[in-house]
Amino acid sequence: MKVLVVGSGGREHALCWAIAKSPLCDALYCAPGNPGIADLATCVDIAAEDVKGLVKFAVRESMDFVVVGPEAPLAAGLVDKLEAAGILAFGPTARAARIEGSKGFMKDLCARYDIPTAHYGRFDEPDAAKEFIHRQGTRVVVKADGLAAGKGVIVCHNHNEAFAAIDHIMIESAFGEAGAEVVIEEFMDGEEASFFALVNGTRAVPLVSAQDHKPAFDGDEGPNTGGMGAYSPAPIVTPEMADFIMERMINPTIEAMAAEGHPYQGLLYAGIMVTEEGPKLLEYNARFGDPECQPLLFRLESDLLEALVACTEGRMDDIDLKWSDDAALLVVMATKGYPGYYPKGSEISGLDTAGALEGVAIFHAGTELSNGAVVAAGGRVLGVTARAPTVEDAQQRAYAAVDLIDWPEGFCRRDIGWRAIGR
Repeated sequence: MKVLVVGSGGREHALCWAIAKSPLCDALYCAPGNPGIADLATCVDIAAEDVKGLVKFAVRESMDFVVVGPEAPLAAGLVDKLEAAGILAFGPTARAARIEGSKGFMKDLCARYDIPTAHYGRFDEPDAAKEFIHRQGTRVVVKADGLAAGKGVIVCHNHNEAFAAIDHIMIESAFGEAGAEVVIEEFMDGEEASFFALVNGTRAVPLVSAQDHKPAFDGDEGPNTGGMGAYSPAPIVTPEMADFIMERMINPTIEAMAAEGHPYQGLLYAGIMVTEEGPKLLEYNARFGDPECQPLLFRLESDLLEALVACTEGRMDDIDLKWSDDAALLVVMATKGYPGYYPKGSEISGLDTAGALEGVAIFHAGTELSNGAVVAAGGRVLGVTARAPTVEDAQQRAYAAVDLIDWPEGFCRRDIGWRAIGR
């Protein structure tokens, strides 16, 4: 097969890394890719959001299969356009991708079908949103309704912070059109986890769990980010809890999506909060998580491409995934200043030495080449990933690799995996 992966981040690097190992893959392309992906695939200079350009390229080059990594091209209808051109593509249609593209759509669906989630309100007018906040407890979560690159969620510890969040999102337009509406949720205490399933229509095949680390600094301090590290499996997701998530969340959701005329196909990612009352749904994502995808695929022992094609074709009974019993853990190295302002262009060295350690892979997330050197070109720049028999062993291995990377302008959390190790 000729395969095209769409995207340029660490998730797409991991997807290319796994797909390149498949005997089904004759030629692998990535648009636009990055310097790490270039070691595995032919990188094509087409932006992930350039739907017209991607479809034109896929048709011209007779691609057999396209895997869409990020959420923006899914929401823009890339899969719809590829299917119309006769090209098999992994990912939901634009209508189905609304499960991530509109938090209000997702919450309303949960309410209609009794899927466990936080109490909420949905508003397109600031004064009504503030009136709702007046009637809530001290802590609430204010979310921009649309796609905001992982930054549209503000945890508020009192009403004044919540009012400021409404002003920031709706009046100051901090997230553009994504903040034209907001969802306000009750704050849920507990432990977060991520759960994944391959879906086609009303059939779903569960994958395994992971746990992300959203705050920027050690001890879960600082502003929220797109994710500073992750590990798999998440010990809090027991086999019994995985069954609950499938029976009360994943299966009712995909049955509802099909019944309402927008059947789901692709990877469905459920963000879970494990509360004292049991697991509740935080959000759905319409694609592999980033950075969760990297440790997830580092544990996968089956042929990823074979599974993705079977899912897309609706052959769910043919999907038989095998996972390593080892744990995998990823540490994100980010540019100092992230998730606020950060400079670009700082040089990174030592990657080959770090990547040569046993059980380690370095996934590029925000890099480019400048005069032959790898330089930082984003906020989250590298995903240093390790596999070992336990989370603690994987953590030690990952940080040994981090310490071999020479990048004074970068930083990372030093406590990824702390919950699992504490258990």
